[in-house]
Amino acid sequence: MIRVGFRCDAGGRGGVGHLVRCVALAEELRARGVEVVFLGEVRGSTWARAQLRERALPLVPAPGEPARLAALARELRLDAAVLDSYDLPEGTGAALRGAGLTVLAIVDGDPLGQEADLYLDQNLGAERRPFPVPTRRLAGARYVLLRDSVRGLGRARPAGPLPRVLCFFGGTDSAGVAPAWAGALLAAGVPFEATVVSPTPFEAGGPIAVIPPTDRLPELMAGADLVVTAAGSAVWELLHLGVPTALTWVADNQLIGYEELVGRGVAAGLGRAADAAAAGVLARLLTDPAVREEHGRRGRGLVDGKGRERVADALLRSDPR
Repeated sequence: MIRVGFRCDAGGRGGVGHLVRCVALAEELRARGVEVVFLGEVRGSTWARAQLRERALPLVPAPGEPARLAALARELRLDAAVLDSYDLPEGTGAALRGAGLTVLAIVDGDPLGQEADLYLDQNLGAERRPFPVPTRRLAGARYVLLRDSVRGLGRARPAGPLPRVLCFFGGTDSAGVAPAWAGALLAAGVPFEATVVSPTPFEAGGPIAVIPPTDRLPELMAGADLVVTAAGSAVWELLHLGVPTALTWVADNQLIGYEELVGRGVAAGLGRAADAAAAGVLARLLTDPAVREEHGRRGRGLVDGKGRERVADALLRSDPR
């Protein structure tokens, strides 16, 4: 039986996006009879840990030093490794390849010096951008990794008289921006109902309910008239569902995706600050259903939900070194 290890961490400063997309690929591989194990740490996010526990995906602590990680991979009899982290030492991929594993590196533009047999950059427009490594790359929205809980959903339009807004910033809101964007929604000065997802409770007031991270997030996305979020991995789920989205960015590595999505008109751009200009954009989206639905229409179809199948095909066809 083929065994694949996923080297990623979640929680705190790094958020949970790396874990979520690795979980999606793990679901696909396990459905094909592949054994999977996660190598790393999950800190500061009960929700993120539950993603592994509820799927019975084992988590093994991973050493940071590449040679020790390669030794662990041999001990676990791994055939392949998936790397998804901005913080791994550059020699990690090389050490795993030297130990006989096929290595897939999931990247967001810059591979950060990581050596791999196969690279995946699922960002919109990645196929048009130059890549510094002359090796095989799966690039663009054809390869977006979506979880089962998203692939099985369709858009569920709300029936209420007011636009329903969902606001969230990853599983940990590592930048702590949820309160500011709740304030921007209120500053829009128009009627709406909203749910803000935040791991840290706060009082937003008015028509805003604040809830902790939840497994119901895909359903909440599918049932929203507008989602306010950052240009992270959840954007691909929103594109798949065709939900109108207004974007900001909370980390520098999200800026490329933000500019691509807003430039194509598949999402509205709010800028980085939850200021008066952003409140004005939100006011227009909340009062003009045609404007916001046009964003959803343009995004719908860019992510067909079969990306993880294409990635699994490519990984399993690769010959271990």
